[in-house]
Amino acid sequence: MPDKRREIATPRGPAWADVTAASGRVASLLVLGHGAGGSVDAPDLVALRDAARAAGVTVARVTQPYRVAGRRAPAAAGQLDEAWIAVVEALRGDFGRMPVVVGGRSSGARVACRTATAVGAVGIVALAFPLHPPGKPERSRQDELDTGLPTLVLSGDRDPFGVPAARREVQVRELPGERHDLRKDPAGTARIAVEWLRTQGWARNSA
Repeated sequence: MPDKRREIATPRGPAWADVTAASGRVASLLVLGHGAGGSVDAPDLVALRDAARAAGVTVARVTQPYRVAGRRAPAAAGQLDEAWIAVVEALRGDFGRMPVVVGGRSSGARVACRTATAVGAVGIVALAFPLHPPGKPERSRQDELDTGLPTLVLSGDRDPFGVPAARREVQVRELPGERHDLRKDPAGTARIAVEWLRTQGWARNSA
């Protein structure tokens, strides 16, 4: 089924939500954000969309306003968060009481973590969470993962941005041979994420 693009007004300008309806009975809504200079067509995001849809998850891939406007340099963190919250709240209005899982890759994962409690998410899927800038491990962002919500982090063991530590509600899976782009085996990465969603009750075990 093709994506349905919806333009959503935010305080930072229009954002896009490319929504892919779940196959069969719907278990949850998964809202995903892109990396800083990337798009929602990144291989890991597309693979996760496809695998999640087949498991009864409706997926919305969100393009931030700065990317809609054609800019590659990301907006400030507060502006990203503000726009994201507006989009998730609008999507909640479309899908009612359905459980909402948030996530994304890299910068998008950070935004999802920082705003998860504000949008009422039940869990987080963080792809290539950038623990620190390359070569600067002292600038750790580990605390952004401490939301109190069930969280899955999928990181390549060769990622120059580092791999977060598992703790509390945070489960971390290191993917052998993968770097920050998670391009080696996006389908395999998606399978791990969907299996985790199943263990949480947010994806179907069968059709």
